[in-house]
Amino acid sequence: MPKKKYHHLFTGSSVEVLSIIDLFDELKIKPVIKDQGESARLAGFGNTTPLIQEIYLHEDEIDRGKKILKEFF
Repeated sequence: MPKKKYHHLFTGSSVEVLSIIDLFDELKIKPVIKDQGESARLAGFGNTTPLIQEIYLHEDEIDRGKKILKEFF
């Protein structure tokens, strides 16, 4: 089975990420959210970057996501 390739689109506060996720949801784009702070908390480690999240999109959606993000900001 081939690996799915995801590309970094955006890094920002959880508030910004939530807004982008809502917009993508309306447009039927499925982002992957990486939250190192939450992962560290769940693992019992300290959190060095609170409220910072990253958005990744599949390679099939990354160009569309970039265009939408450009219009959004």
